[in-house]
Amino acid sequence: MIELKLAKLRNLFVEMEQALIAYSGGIDSTLVAKIAYDVLGDRALAVTAKSPSLLPEELEDAIEQAQSIGITHQIVETHEMDNPNYASNPVNRCYFCKSELHDTLKPLALKLGYLYVIDGVNADDLQDYRPGIQAAKERGARSPLAELGITKMEVREMARSIGLSYWNKPAQPCLSSRFPYGEEITIPKLNRVGRAEIYLRRLGYENIRVRSTGDTAKIELPADLIQQFVANTNLPELIKTFQSFGFIYITLDLEGYRSGKLNQVLPQFAN
Repeated sequence: MIELKLAKLRNLFVEMEQALIAYSGGIDSTLVAKIAYDVLGDRALAVTAKSPSLLPEELEDAIEQAQSIGITHQIVETHEMDNPNYASNPVNRCYFCKSELHDTLKPLALKLGYLYVIDGVNADDLQDYRPGIQAAKERGARSPLAELGITKMEVREMARSIGLSYWNKPAQPCLSSRFPYGEEITIPKLNRVGRAEIYLRRLGYENIRVRSTGDTAKIELPADLIQQFVANTNLPELIKTFQSFGFIYITLDLEGYRSGKLNQVLPQFAN
């Protein structure tokens, strides 16, 4: 099944003849970029959007991964933070983020002669609340993984089968996803969340989130690592470090990390 879907993915790019990839450096867009490059060579271009909601380390990873693939890579700046519809953090914040992204990428693609802008949306993403997907569709973007019914698990299996060393890289959505809906997002807030997550990564914890509510940082990590974290971490040092970033209160989510956790409040916004 995996080989069949890989073949269909390759054939899709054969039909396209050329493509500009909206490349975040996550495993989904990395797989797409890899297959596009294997099929199209210099007729494939990966473009990464740089903004305050992207960890600098994630940008560095994207650059390194693109180099290892061999695909031509370009970085553009996006300015979603200038849009109050985004910064006010409504439940459809991602719509305005992806609008800014594709309003930047589509003119670039047309200028360079690329017929298609391709993203890394997979089949599982269609089952979640992702208003950004609609924004991309409205601007003519295509999602080959979703079109072919390729799930996140299959993305990782494919990436491993073709030798991508980062096939199991943890998902890393934009830093704005760390704030509860309705709380204004600012660049200083994004910076302190980013610095806090980098600090935890350097302690050896990869699949983590630092949720920010007001002056409180809530650390999420896999539930099976919570006891280890408490036992092995210098908590006074961690608290001191987080407070130096601008947080006042530092807490640990006892439920553990769960992707999309902040979306559990969506029903109350619908009433």
